Amino acid sequence: MPALRRRITPVLIISQILGGLGVATGIALATVLAQEVSGTEALAGLAPTATVAGTALLSLPLAALMTARGRRPGLVLAYLIGAVGAGVVVVAAVIGSFPLLLLGMAAFGAASSANLQARFAAADLAEPDRRARAISTVVWATTIGAVLGPNIAAPAGRSVSGLGIPAAAGPFLWAAGVFLISALVVAVLLRPDPLLTARALAPAEEGPREGRSLRTAVRTVRGSAPARLALVTVAVSHTAMVSIMSMTPVALSHHGAGIELIGLVISGHIAGMYAFSPVMGWLSDRLGRLTVIGLAVGLLSCAALLAGTAGASHARTAVGLFLLGLGWSAGLVSGSALLTDSVPGPARAAVQGLSDLTMNATAGIGGVVAGLIVSNAGYGWLNAVGACLLLPLAALAMHRALARSHADAPDTSEAPPTSQAPPTSDTPTAPEAPEAPAARAADPGAPDAPAVPDSSGGLTGPAAQDTGLEE
Repeated sequence: MPALRRRITPVLIISQILGGLGVATGIALATVLAQEVSGTEALAGLAPTATVAGTALLSLPLAALMTARGRRPGLVLAYLIGAVGAGVVVVAAVIGSFPLLLLGMAAFGAASSANLQARFAAADLAEPDRRARAISTVVWATTIGAVLGPNIAAPAGRSVSGLGIPAAAGPFLWAAGVFLISALVVAVLLRPDPLLTARALAPAEEGPREGRSLRTAVRTVRGSAPARLALVTVAVSHTAMVSIMSMTPVALSHHGAGIELIGLVISGHIAGMYAFSPVMGWLSDRLGRLTVIGLAVGLLSCAALLAGTAGASHARTAVGLFLLGLGWSAGLVSGSALLTDSVPGPARAAVQGLSDLTMNATAGIGGVVAGLIVSNAGYGWLNAVGACLLLPLAALAMHRALARSHADAPDTSEAPPTSQAPPTSDTPTAPEAPEAPAARAADPGAPDAPAVPDSSGGLTGPAAQDTGLEE
């Protein structure tokens, strides 16, 4: 198993770096290209919205493919669809078709779906006490592509100047090539398939084919309190982050910030999202998923407070956005690990696809609503609404923590009595104190005190306590 993990993890990291690079390169100028093609600034925001919608809609069929055939075919197909989508965007830019542009952006979102599913592929072969760290390692790899992508968008635009392609479409042409390389890396090197291998190593978890359907995934989540908490954690963390982050550049520009300062604030936010994910994974494995979910709620709340009250203080906004990224990382890593822990192997890939659908669908709605809130009430109110989204998550996490504490509490009815009852004619006299464990260890052949029937028909004595039969 360790050898398999050492073989598979680097492949996932490489594909994640390439996939993140392609997505970040293309999306950097998506709104600019949409404005050029549509001819109006009012429709520019539909381009990234189409990408989020495509990521959400493609999550379910890709998860179904992975459930039936394994991770490798699903990831390869997702990157190929992303490459085709990027090519369609370039064609739409050349002919000036805005509907075709939106269609291409939706298909482009398949690459984002592949990047999200790769974190679950890392958890397939991980031990339960190291799943969060395995997930966080793959999430961390996105940092490299996310940082490099926007910086190569300008050279990509200049590279197509002599080809009759608009400069803002150049990054999508480069992204198509990067996605093709990602698909090739996964197709050739991701062997054996991590999901199929995990199933083969745990045949006891195999179930009938219908047990892996998406309908069953919904029933699985409904029937598992930890899975419901995990799904809500990922969806709320992602929605709060996207809603606040998407409107922060607008708020900064209203307070006199230039493009360079806005880029610096967003870079700090991206660093918070990805660079510290290994820390969140380590904390989730060592301190528990619930603890890190609580940390996510705290970080996201502080971020909303700082950003929402920053006003003209750009430094305060920058700190708030950095904490927003950290909170997202804590929620994504701990929630993804808890989701993987909470569902059986046969339904795992389908439930994970349902999670990605939910998080992207709610984030898409959040992004649209965020614009309406800012235009009608202001950026401060947007952060207040984002903080309110955290209340149901906090309540669920607290309820789950209380349920666990009650379940883990010792049953005092099985505790040894503090005083000996007087012997009766039916009960032989027992020793005044049971033999100490150390003494038994020194003399392993010494027998336990016999378990004898009591007046109710149960058993009493140390032997009964060892077997759990005392009533």
